[in-house]
This record gives sequence, C-alpha cells and structure tokens, in this order.
Amino acid sequence: MTFSTRLTAAVLCAVVATASVPAAAHSNRGELLDVVPVSTMDANQVAKYLGDYSLDASRVRFGVDARRIVYRTIDPQGRTTTASALVVLPRNNTRSPRQVAWLHGTTGYRGSVASVADGNDRAAALLFASAGYLTTAPDYLGLGTGPGHHPYVDAPSTVTASVDALRATRQLAGRSGLRPDPRVMITGHSQGGHATMAMGKALQHDRRFEVGALAPIGGPFKPSLLVSKALNDEISNGVAYMAYWTVAWNRLFHLYDDPAEVFKDPSVAALFDGDHRNEDIFRHLPATMRELLTDTYFERLRNPTGVLRAKLREADGYCDWRPRVPVQIYSSAGDKDTLLETSAYCDQRLKQHRATSTLIDLGPDVNHGKAAKLALPRILADFDRR
Repeated sequence: MTFSTRLTAAVLCAVVATASVPAAAHSNRGELLDVVPVSTMDANQVAKYLGDYSLDASRVRFGVDARRIVYRTIDPQGRTTTASALVVLPRNNTRSPRQVAWLHGTTGYRGSVASVADGNDRAAALLFASAGYLTTAPDYLGLGTGPGHHPYVDAPSTVTASVDALRATRQLAGRSGLRPDPRVMITGHSQGGHATMAMGKALQHDRRFEVGALAPIGGPFKPSLLVSKALNDEISNGVAYMAYWTVAWNRLFHLYDDPAEVFKDPSVAALFDGDHRNEDIFRHLPATMRELLTDTYFERLRNPTGVLRAKLREADGYCDWRPRVPVQIYSSAGDKDTLLETSAYCDQRLKQHRATSTLIDLGPDVNHGKAAKLALPRILADFDRR
C-alpha cells in the first residue's frame, strides 16, 4: 500500500515568491529532454489493469501507449531544474486529442509515482487515455526521476512543474503529428485536488492552454483548519502529514536550525528525503502529535505567527477566484484525512466569487482513498459531455 493510498494527502500547500532569475532560466521551460517507453496495452489489457485497481473499466475504448518523459522546469526559487511525468497516448487515430491532467496525492517516496511504478495514479492516467484523452500525470518536483527533494507544501512549484509537463507533452505529441486540443481537463486527488484549483487558476491566464474542466477530489482546501485539527489528533494520518509538511517547509522557509527544535525524535526529519519507502516512513512515526512534536513547536503551530501564519493564509486561498468553467468538487462525509468541511469551504469561496460550483458528497461510508475510485468514472463521464 503506497503513501498515496494510505496517506493521500491532507496537503498543506504554501505560496512561495519566485526569486529573481535571468530570463534565460525560464525560456526553455517545458523543453522535452527524454522519452522512455513504459507500457503498451490493448483495450482488453487496460480493462484488466483498471480492474486490478478497482476502477470502473466500462468506458475503456482504446489501447494506450504510456511513456515517461523528462523535461525542463523551475524549482521554488525559479532556478532551472528537471522533472518527470507519465504521458499516456490513446491509440485512437485522432489527430487533435483532448487533454487531461491527472494530479496525484501525497507520497514520500520518489519511486511510487505514476511514471515509475504501477499503482492507483498510473491506473487513473490509463483510465482517461483509454477513453480517448491524451493524459499527463506529472510526478512533481523531486519525485520520479527529478533531482532534489519534493517541495511538498509548495503549490506554486507544483503548478509550474505541472504546466511545464503539459508543454513537454505537446512536444511529444507533435513528434507523432498530433495537435492536441488546447483545452485541458484538470482533476486530481488530495494533494492533487488542491493543485487542481491552483493549476486551473494558472492556466486561465496562460495563452497556450485553456481550462476545459475542473474536478478536484478530496482536496485539503483549507490547510489552516487541517493543521488545527491535526494538532488535536482529529485527522487520519495527521502525524505523517505534519512531519512531512514541517520538513518541507523548513527547506523553503527555514523554520528551524536543528530538527531537535521541532521533533522529539530528530531522526524523523531524515525520513522525508524521497528515498525512504512509504512503509518505512510509517513504521518510524509515533502515534500522536504530542509524541511527534516538541512542546515549543506544538504551541507555535497552535498559534502561528510570521511566515507560518502568512503562508497558511495564502494556502487557504486557492478557491478565491472565478473559473470560467463549472467546477465539480468531490468529497465524502467519511473522509477523515482532508474532511468534507474543507471541500465545502472551497465550494463556498468559489460561489462568493460568482463561480459555478457543485459539491458532491460521496457518502458517510466512503473514506479518503475510496473517494477517488468512486469519483473518477463520474468525472470521466462529465468530461465526455464537455
């Protein structure tokens, strides 16, 4: 079981200002650097694969070609780096395929993302591609084959890596004589649900792409609330979320000089280097927040000030805009990771900006991980109607 399915993120995303860098550092964003075949399946093989991951295969129509791409992008400081993504092309002879972006949930291990490993995220990408969509599943920075650490809490760099993955996908498609539809249907689960709204906002102002649809699933749309709940041990997997978030934010915003300032067991910080498998991470974490955090840092989170307070407020704001397309927000009363309450918050904020938004509660018996499996077929059907 991967971190994406056990933890599937109450991701506490933040905004970080991009450092001033030369224009040349941005001019080659999205440049396709490498392509590696991952798998080729006919429609029957895709249907079996989806069944193995408990996904509805009734809309499978085409075989697929899946490839891992490596491309240029930028890091949170605006410096040139590389990232990887899974691109799945439908074998349907359409010269101008419609596009889907699938944005994955939390993983602490770089090897569990869709371009590298079989799993729920690869299955989601194959689901859309087998229905005829050119599908891009970004690994994000520091995961897959990307260098460095994953900036887990940094929504802006998740967006730049994901948009640049779309640019690289377009180059790959061009090699086969394809001209993808500029509209991009965006969906994602958990961390990817929050990123769906952030990416949609960015693409609405991008001249190369258009937002075709927005369908986040179980996104942590109000991180400040989730931090408060996690401190009271009211969030499933809250210890893992908080540990990962704290380590990642320290890399971005320098919250501490020594892990012993925030963790009662300072060795926790080393678990989030991208090379520890998800099961190893869970094995070494304590059961409660009081066991995880020092009293000083616990109180600092209870009453955040300075950069903590500012970045949490910014992270709460990714539903504060007006999409030009209707938004379908999927969540469930049984989600104890990101909570139906935060999806309701997003729905309310969108409506306050006069957007068309619908909140879909998948039910009290549907947990965080199961929500994606139930929502994906409905999302695909909605995309087909657009």
